Amino acid sequence: MTPIRLASLGSAFFVYLLLALSIVVPVASAANEDPAFIKLGAGDIGSCCADRDQAGAFSIEYRAGPDLELLHIRPSLGVLGTTDASIYGWFGLSGDIFFGRRIVLNLGSAVGFYLDGEGQDLGHVLEFRSGVELAWRFDNRARLGVGITHLSNANIGDNNPGTETVMLVYSHPLKSLFTDK
Repeated sequence: MTPIRLASLGSAFFVYLLLALSIVVPVASAANEDPAFIKLGAGDIGSCCADRDQAGAFSIEYRAGPDLELLHIRPSLGVLGTTDASIYGWFGLSGDIFFGRRIVLNLGSAVGFYLDGEGQDLGHVLEFRSGVELAWRFDNRARLGVGITHLSNANIGDNNPGTETVMLVYSHPLKSLFTDK
């Protein structure tokens, strides 16, 4: 199999793994209390796992609360910008796996549109995103962690170089931004 085909199979496997884990893995009761989040990320794109064009990367994401949750999976919307003027906007689904009260593993997949600006040509405007984030959960439900994502066009373009991002991620409960609590 070619590396491109393997990457496409890897992305499909990741989505199925997320769905399976969301059904099979018991979720801590505290997880049901987690609100909607605004997630801020800063890191780089292109330096992990491949020798590609490297740039700084920054993201902001809205992750829905329990009112939009289905089978422990929540929708999200986000945008990522880079220091070389690339931009990626997405809609995705993600789920949390809790290891006790504090450690949270978040798995997610998304689809979105990518404009390369002065950055890396990823082969198509339509790009798929899969990722994992490991975070520490504070008493106020805020989280601080490290996330790794992979962007790929799943071989729908003439070429599919793909790229990775590595980011420090802070997730803040949306409700606490607008109340005194």
